[in-house]
Parts: sequence; structure tokens; C-alpha cells
Amino acid sequence: MARENIYQSLEVFYEQVSVCPLRDRQFNFFELVYVISGNGKHGVNGNKFDYFPGDLFLLTPHDCHEFDLDGMNEFLVVRFGENYIKEYQWKSIDHIECLLYNASHLSGSVLVNKEDKQMVSLLMQNLQQACEEHGHYNEDLRRHLVNAILVIAARNIAIVKPEHISQTADTRILQLLDYIQENIRQPEFLKIGVMAEKFGLSSTYLGSYFRKQCHESIQQYISSYRIRLIEHRLRFSDKRVHEIAHEFGFADESHINKFFKRHHGLSLKKYREKTAG
Repeated sequence: MARENIYQSLEVFYEQVSVCPLRDRQFNFFELVYVISGNGKHGVNGNKFDYFPGDLFLLTPHDCHEFDLDGMNEFLVVRFGENYIKEYQWKSIDHIECLLYNASHLSGSVLVNKEDKQMVSLLMQNLQQACEEHGHYNEDLRRHLVNAILVIAARNIAIVKPEHISQTADTRILQLLDYIQENIRQPEFLKIGVMAEKFGLSSTYLGSYFRKQCHESIQQYISSYRIRLIEHRLRFSDKRVHEIAHEFGFADESHINKFFKRHHGLSLKKYREKTAG
């Protein structure tokens, strides 16, 4: 299988095609593909989904994808590497990490919110126009537009929530999941008693309620989410281990390493070395 590479931290280009130019390719970068017009099927890692104008697909490194086009199609394609995520100082990097982590588990377009689809449509129009012009600050403008699209995509992916969450999940469980994500760096806010009081539930009922809705214990979810964010700190930031420990409320490097080893069997330093490059 051929591999496709990029040579800049960010590439944006428009395509009008009737045949997919790249098939059976594995990418080593992230790619946003926005459907301006046309329809057909989009294949990702052997799975195929119908697509329509206004759909936005996110492909992660090592994904293999291709389009079966039904006639002439128009796309706007955004490609960026892992360094692009490292370079930009996201105010709330967890949203971007959520996007990076969950994109491979999604089927079809990442946009599920109607209002966000309209917003992305306008941003894509502006991005296409910015790419056609060559005035001052155009590169900065393109980056700001791409970053806005990334945050909106991440916000939509966050709506998807845990992989096994009940299809009939109520509003309160979604609010609880948001609360956990927002306070993941503050362990004192994630104690069962504190959360139970916050959401008007008994401590005993909270555990059974969460398991019924999400098919895992609340502590399993908190631990796996914290592990996921620590993994991305190690992969997508230059923070030192003691800085990561402090950020997530661990007493010191020893405590965070014990926690991490229970899940990965190796220290944070060894994990970073293993996943580098």
C-alpha cells in the first residue's frame, strides 16, 4: 500500500474531480475533507458510508480512505501534521485531543449539529477564498479559519460521548460527562460524594446510574479519560513529566507513574520514547 506524505505543517487545496485521485493510500497526517458538492460513498479502513454536500470527514494518521464518486464532486481538503497541534497554543487543548483520539471511531461526517454545519459552511467558503488570494497575512488568516473549523469539529465529536453509551441516555448523564471532562484536572471535584451532591443523586445511586447509561463504572471512565489526555500530553506537547503530574492533580512524578503503569505497564518517559516519531 502506498503512503501519502505532506511537506508543510498545513496544506489547504480545492479539488473538482469525477474520479478519486488517490486510492488504496495510507496517510501519515491528519486530513479534513469537506464536501462542497456531489455525493457518493466514502471508504475508511474498509468501511463505506454515504456522503452528501456539507459533510466533513476527519482522517487520522495511518487511516486508509478513498471516495467512490457519483459524477463530478467538489472538495476542500485541509491537511496537517502532528506538529501543527503542538505549535498552536490551544486555550482548551482537550477539545482538540478529543478530536484526535475519537476521529477513527466515528462513522461518516463529524458534523452532527445543524447550526455548526451552517457555521462550517461559511468558514469553508472564507477559507477557499483566502486560498485563492495572496495578500498580506493570508497564511495567518488560513490558520485561524482552520483552527476554528477544528474546534467546531471537536465540539461535535464530543457530543458522541463514550463508545457504549446508551442510545436512550438522558440529559443528566450528558451533563455529568461534560462535568467530568471539564474537571478532569481537579480530582477533588471528581469524588463520588461531590458529584452526587452536584447532580442531586445519592452516592450509591450515582454509580449504578452511570453504569446503566454508559456500560462501565464511573471510575473506569474517569481513569480512561485521564489516561487518554496524559497520552496526548506526551505525544503532542513538550511538557515534562512533573508538569503533567501537577496539571492532573497528582502529588508528584511517582504517583502519576504508578497510575500510568497500571494501564500501560510502562512509565510516562518510556511511553513518550515509544511513541516518538
